[in-house]
Amino acid sequence: MTGREGRGAGAVRPGEELDLEALGAWLAPRVPGLHGEPAVTQYSGGASNWTYRLEYETHDLVLRRPPAGTKAKSAHDMGREYRIQRALEPVFPLVPAMVAHCDDPGVLGAEFYVMRRVPGVVLRRRVPEGIRLGPPTARALCLSAVDTLVALHRVDPVATGLGDLGRGPGYPRRQIQGWSDRYVRARTWNVPTFRAVREWLAAHTPEDVATCVIHGDFRLDNLVLDPADPSRILAVLDWEMATLGDPLMDLGNSLAYWVQADDDVIARSTRRQPTHLPGMLTRRELVDAYFERSGLARPTNWVFYEVYGLFRLAVIAQQIYYRYHHRETRNPAFRHFWVAVRYLDWRCRRLIRSARAGRRV
Repeated sequence: MTGREGRGAGAVRPGEELDLEALGAWLAPRVPGLHGEPAVTQYSGGASNWTYRLEYETHDLVLRRPPAGTKAKSAHDMGREYRIQRALEPVFPLVPAMVAHCDDPGVLGAEFYVMRRVPGVVLRRRVPEGIRLGPPTARALCLSAVDTLVALHRVDPVATGLGDLGRGPGYPRRQIQGWSDRYVRARTWNVPTFRAVREWLAAHTPEDVATCVIHGDFRLDNLVLDPADPSRILAVLDWEMATLGDPLMDLGNSLAYWVQADDDVIARSTRRQPTHLPGMLTRRELVDAYFERSGLARPTNWVFYEVYGLFRLAVIAQQIYYRYHHRETRNPAFRHFWVAVRYLDWRCRRLIRSARAGRRV
């Protein structure tokens, strides 16, 4: 993440303060002209890494670090996230400018990295006050987002030094196996087994369409937009799930979050980006635009990627609910996530039935 209006930059949460003296001593030699102490605020968005704005007189920076007590480095690998964005900068200018990475936990108690803040606006559930997003602008934004995803998928990973980022061919099968295993481990008594969905996905997993740099969490609320022209994308944020993989799996992930105006009431209640507004593309239009702009052939088994995206989202929701269910967190926002999991099981099974009947959903 970088700094973003509308994302909730405010007072630092108790217990999550930064040691500014230690940070300043480490950062000063790496940022020419840096002096004094910054005004520090913390972004409330996101449920993973801690992200802070460091506002100096001469520099506007963002610091990103794992939460306290993190044990699995692979889940919050700051060095990996920094390296990916640093490598992409010359060929994909929509990544924030990287400043420095610190792998010494003795400075702030954990690994972290610092980047330049990208001023702009991020669309959340409600459009921020003062931002005009009429139908022509909404449509233009959707197409800009598609073009941005296509541009990322066209990056040459070897030429950028990211050729070793993934594990090679077999990405779709690894994803289905991995997410299935995670769901089984996180299941609680009040959610379905997803057995039919998991078995169908395993039986219909295709070979890789291609291997390219994928974002893993490409959504409207991970884009920084120009407030004067919200169809203009200034930056793409949150690269922690980026890897080398199948571009259609990336598109399927994005589609799972795309709630449109004619969706049912449960889907609309889960909406976290304003994809329901007049002018926004429907899911079908979004997919059509991607294939038209990417030049990739639309596979006959496209529904696999839609089901995968919804199933992956269900696993993510269930992993969060599992923590609430076992009192590892008492955040009331997670209390009813089990309902969303049950709903996503229904959505997956409906898509599978439609595919068997030969209907396009």
